[in-house]
Amino acid sequence: MMTRFNTWLSTSAAWLLGLLWILPLLYAFWAATHPAEYATRFDLFAPLTTEHFVTAWNQAPFMRYMLNTVIITGLILFFQLILCTLAGYALARMQFRGRGLVFALVLLQLMVMPEILIVENYRTLAGLDLIDTHIGVGLPYMASAFGIFLLRQTFKGVPQELEDAARLEGCSRLGVLWKVYVPLAKPTYLAYGLVSISHHWNNFLWPLVVTNTESSRPLTVGMAIFGAPESGVDWPVICAGTLIAIGPLLAVFLLFQRRFVQSFMHAGLK
Repeated sequence: MMTRFNTWLSTSAAWLLGLLWILPLLYAFWAATHPAEYATRFDLFAPLTTEHFVTAWNQAPFMRYMLNTVIITGLILFFQLILCTLAGYALARMQFRGRGLVFALVLLQLMVMPEILIVENYRTLAGLDLIDTHIGVGLPYMASAFGIFLLRQTFKGVPQELEDAARLEGCSRLGVLWKVYVPLAKPTYLAYGLVSISHHWNNFLWPLVVTNTESSRPLTVGMAIFGAPESGVDWPVICAGTLIAIGPLLAVFLLFQRRFVQSFMHAGLK
């Protein structure tokens, strides 16, 4: 009896939290698809409209912002996968002096908030003449301590016998990494890729500091400028712009939801 009650309570709490989480999105969808006079009141028979999406699209270069965001997140993820794979394999399987110290420094980086390094990162990028560029936005994040830790733990779970067999077949160290470790870590890569893309798609403070023009400005910074009070607060239009900004990420999540959940569960079991 208590088990059934606990199950019911957990399910109800999960549905309640899910509803609270999705309410702002539902309001944004309602305000963006109905005339302005219905933005703050619910009427089941209110007429539908798409004019707010047209207005938002014409008021801001969303296509450029979206392209910048895709380029930045893609660059970050590409270099993260390469660097984290090499570092994770080295810390998991290679024996070298100071390996424990290096791993400790990686773990220490997990405790350092990126915002603390904004001034030094800006000075470094200014010296490299990378301010207001896609590379400049992504460079501080291309080596991820979390990714290194996650892949190290995954690689340590791969049986040593598989590597020994591959080496007997004539594979080099990089060949072993590519043909043995990377295929076995695909769920971890997918789970980490989702985390990385969602984080950097929504990153705001660092792109705000390091970008100055539309040529490199991502969606988050563009939305902040688009919804600034001095440009006039039109909630339906702002909601439409918000839906345009989150639309691609939300569509990808809905299309691959089951695969994402399975990847997180598999990575957690590892």
